[in-house]
Amino acid sequence: MAEKSPLRVAVTGAAGNVSYALLFRIAAGEMFGPDQPVILQLLEIPVEGPQKALKGVAMELDDCAFPLLKGMVLTDNPDAAFGDADWCLLVGSKPRGPGMERADLLKDNGKIFIGQGRSIDAVAAKTTRVCVVGNPCNTNCMIAADQAKRLSPDQFTAMVRLDQNRAQTQLAQKAGVVVTSVSDLYIYGNHSPTMFADFTHAKIGGKPAAEVIGDDAWLKTEFLPTVGKRGGAIVEARGVSSAGSAANAVVDYVRDLATPGTVHAVAVATHGAYGFADGLWAGMPVRSTATGYEAITNIDMNDFAKSRIAITNEELVGERDTVKEMLGA
Repeated sequence: MAEKSPLRVAVTGAAGNVSYALLFRIAAGEMFGPDQPVILQLLEIPVEGPQKALKGVAMELDDCAFPLLKGMVLTDNPDAAFGDADWCLLVGSKPRGPGMERADLLKDNGKIFIGQGRSIDAVAAKTTRVCVVGNPCNTNCMIAADQAKRLSPDQFTAMVRLDQNRAQTQLAQKAGVVVTSVSDLYIYGNHSPTMFADFTHAKIGGKPAAEVIGDDAWLKTEFLPTVGKRGGAIVEARGVSSAGSAANAVVDYVRDLATPGTVHAVAVATHGAYGFADGLWAGMPVRSTATGYEAITNIDMNDFAKSRIAITNEELVGERDTVKEMLGA
């Protein structure tokens, strides 16, 4: 059998902690399969330190002798990184510094994702898939997609898979079962403490999760805040933000998007589903297809779920209002 043509995979923030935990797994075949060659197109900011670190990462990738890694592009030029890319993994973003207001963070990242969105629209493959990881990822994705004239907004998605993985683990540990026993658990809304991990439809061992747990108060007042604030808890414990678990979630997220028939949580253009305002990118369940995804929009929500979705929708609308002058340019 003839070898497959390599996929061109662009990764931004390529010398950062998340990418360092991610790139080796892509090159090993964990994201696109054990028979799918890849070319990594790695973007870092035009500063000596990150560029030097990127060269070191590339040296390590070379030293792994990955059979599937057919080449690398190291660059500070977005057009070079995104040129003909089949997948654009936007991992890099400006972190929130001490004393920085969230509005300032949104606007600073908005400038980055305007530039990247325009570059992707201009030079990436016409069938490219854009996966935004850098936070605040929902609104960064909305901004990048807004720049697209050639590409469809539905080619742009953002990651809520880390929340889904966290939520599955919390339920499994509470129930005393293996994590694979938890199913049908999806994330709605923003990747922030307002997100809603929908335990009302989740199952544990095929039974309703709420019935298995048997503690409604725990689900509402402990489970949801634990999942929503997990990132902050990790920063407090480690002194740095999630890297290994974030990279693992990127692998899960992209692998499942690339696997037709898989149902999983992704932040996608809402088109008004579940009471979300139109024009936002919000987490919801999707079914992957050969060319993209189909949003699953017919799940009935109870009043509690609706109230939680309203909260995260309000936050997303507020983020959009903060960057509205950047949209429609």
